[in-house]
Amino acid sequence: MNHLWDIYYTATCLDDAVDLLGKYGDRARIIAGGTDLIIEIQHRTRIPQVVVDVTRVGGLDSIRMDEGALVHLGPMVTHAQAAASPLLQKHALPLAQACWGVGAPALRNRGTITGNLVTASPANDTITVLWALDARLTLRSVRGSREVPIGEFYEGVRRTVMAPDELLSDIAFPALDEGQSGLYLKIGLRSALAIAVTNVAVVVTRGGGDIVAGARIALGSVAPTIIRAHEAEAALVGGALTDTRISETAVLAAGEARPIDDVRGSAWYRKEEVEALVRRALEIIRSGDTRGTMCLDLPRPEAMVKLWGKTRRWPRLSGPTIAHYTDGDEPIQTVVNGQNVTVQGANGKTLLRMLRDDLGLIGSKVGCEEGECGACTVWLDGIATLACLTPAPRAHGACIQTVEGLADEGELHPVQQAFIDEDAVQCGYCTPGFVMSAAKLLEEFPNPDREQIKTALSGNLCRCTGYYKIISAVEKAVKR
Repeated sequence: MNHLWDIYYTATCLDDAVDLLGKYGDRARIIAGGTDLIIEIQHRTRIPQVVVDVTRVGGLDSIRMDEGALVHLGPMVTHAQAAASPLLQKHALPLAQACWGVGAPALRNRGTITGNLVTASPANDTITVLWALDARLTLRSVRGSREVPIGEFYEGVRRTVMAPDELLSDIAFPALDEGQSGLYLKIGLRSALAIAVTNVAVVVTRGGGDIVAGARIALGSVAPTIIRAHEAEAALVGGALTDTRISETAVLAAGEARPIDDVRGSAWYRKEEVEALVRRALEIIRSGDTRGTMCLDLPRPEAMVKLWGKTRRWPRLSGPTIAHYTDGDEPIQTVVNGQNVTVQGANGKTLLRMLRDDLGLIGSKVGCEEGECGACTVWLDGIATLACLTPAPRAHGACIQTVEGLADEGELHPVQQAFIDEDAVQCGYCTPGFVMSAAKLLEEFPNPDREQIKTALSGNLCRCTGYYKIISAVEKAVKR
């Protein structure tokens, strides 16, 4: 098997990460969640010699609002954290909605907002929202820091103004105040793990009464980059959100879209959906029910399924930055299913390949290797994670639990026993992933409702049977 990189650095402070980018330049890439980068490396569309992991640096996952009412997001804020943030749900609801619409729980636990921005796909959910929120991005390098408005950050499809030695260290935007309302809507081909066919983010500022004093409308997946619908925005200002004004604005927004035909939808369809989504967003904002049934179903933070459970921890590393060379003897020292293990020769692999090839733990299955099937779900430091998108060196100093370690002294976990009792297995290939997701759900919510069960399993795909028995098994495990 070919190595995915030559050197894997685990940075223990941000200065070290910046210094490494300055040293290696375009031969290096920062990895946080890795949900895009690992796929690009696997497909050989991006071949970095050096990967710099910043996930073990403390303080990078902060979400805060400063005295000037600017919301700041650190570079390690995941989609799961953002969606569940009370601060964002109150002061940046469209961003929380967009993050909740990304992938499925295990993918949201790894993917970061910063990674979403840097990947620079015009279909990415959070870029559209941050464009509508008028975000500013801080880029840091050994040469210093600079601030870039998000509208000047993109140069084309998957192209940004970032220099090879720069790191995106902060995302900042004005918090929505009481006179502002915002909403994010998208069209996807399925309810989970859906790349947007089209998405829109709308922010409306009201002046006196119901008169619109300002508007920002951003459109995604309809041009080489996210775009602002400036003519549509101008048409809203100075009047109330009447049916006529809303319809005219929606038509103008569709006219500003420049979509193409691709496998997810035709240009004609995308223009139609821009009009429909902008109209719906404005109607919802007018009603004041931006958390209603017509919106993305964003649960309250306390009811949100994250698959973190009670054992979640965020282990940080201190001391010097660690280098794992693919041709060196530096071992990966980790805890797997409660046992201390030392692995050599896995420095250039994914966690999935290390578990199967080096440790013989074949319960985690090789499925899509793109984060779309959930067959490789494991727990990394207590959090449900996709092993196929996690570098093996990320396990250094961490705790891993696989399906082999779920039974307690020979007694099956209630979820495992319920799958047997309910015949929730056909070929069984996907079963370990389902079991790991369901077991983490019951740790997080001992009495989940059916919607929470569906959400927990939304990232696990079964290709040879239905989901009725699987859901029934989880419900039976609850009773146990």
